[in-house]
Amino acid sequence: MPGTSAPGAAPTSAVPAHAAFVPGDVVRAAAAASLVVAVGLDGVAVALFLLVLGGTMVPRALGVAAPLDVAYGGTLLASAWAAQLEWYRAVPWLDLPVHAACTGLVAAVAYVALLRTGLLADPGTLRPGRARAGTLVVVSGLGAVLAVLWELGEWAGYTYLDDRIGVGYGDTVTDLAAGLLGAVVVGLLLPGTLRRGATP
Repeated sequence: MPGTSAPGAAPTSAVPAHAAFVPGDVVRAAAAASLVVAVGLDGVAVALFLLVLGGTMVPRALGVAAPLDVAYGGTLLASAWAAQLEWYRAVPWLDLPVHAACTGLVAAVAYVALLRTGLLADPGTLRPGRARAGTLVVVSGLGAVLAVLWELGEWAGYTYLDDRIGVGYGDTVTDLAAGLLGAVVVGLLLPGTLRRGATP
């Protein structure tokens, strides 16, 4: 049920979770097709695309605004295929923008989830300046935690599943920095793309 937007908040296209079709469904269909393809590859690919498919379902359940839904799902899917096609080996610098984009967008969706579940106060009840600052702080904090979890996941993957996964001190530090930067950028942009006064 829509609520009242905070003063000065830009109107956005938050999509009801029960809508018959939303643009992000195209990404979800592509993720499902990728999972079918992964069955012919290996177990790691299947696990990866299962994770991606599950992740793309989260914005649908939350009724996230279409631009964030598509950007989030598309980035997750592209990053998974980049790993499968070994683009990170062919283009070493590609890892950093992917970390920045994925971490920032996942942090944004996590922020929306906290709002929808009532674990965060509605920013629409705050003055616009404070709402924007609060969004930036929370999204950046979520991004920092997610960046650390990602690096732990890479270490576990390298140790137990696939020694082709890039790890090391330099890789970890730059990945963490890129993830935090991505979260900060998304935290700055999010108030303009999300109808902050929406209720679950």
